[in-house]
Amino acid sequence: MASLRRAVRRRLTERLGERTSRPFMQLLALKSIADGVRSQSAIAERLIVDAPAVSRLVARLEEDGLVKRSTAEDRRCVRLELSPAGQAELNLLRDALLWMDEELLRYLSTREMEELKRLMAKLQTGLMQARGPVPLDSCGSSDS
Repeated sequence: MASLRRAVRRRLTERLGERTSRPFMQLLALKSIADGVRSQSAIAERLIVDAPAVSRLVARLEEDGLVKRSTAEDRRCVRLELSPAGQAELNLLRDALLWMDEELLRYLSTREMEELKRLMAKLQTGLMQARGPVPLDSCGSSDS
């Protein structure tokens, strides 16, 4: 599975390299924010990286005008939102993901692809259940 993940990521990175110079991890962070992850700690958990790395990553996204930080009612909480420029970069990732699905269909039939997705969902569900309940982030919302 690890070698398949690397092959898919390599192809995605090649495809994205034709359209953006943005590093793949930054695009994944944008996707996390678009999916409703609003705190840096929740992004760190989702991307499986340490807090200082996410802090640098978010600072860069903000510096580049892709992410906006705002304070919630609880001033200790910083909420992250995509800017229009961030949404445009995210659209490049989404287009590449759709392209990747089409690319995979060159090697798998539609039925095989449906079975693969079913099996992957089953694995993901099992791993999430084994992990236990998702902790609330520092602003009181759970990472979905």
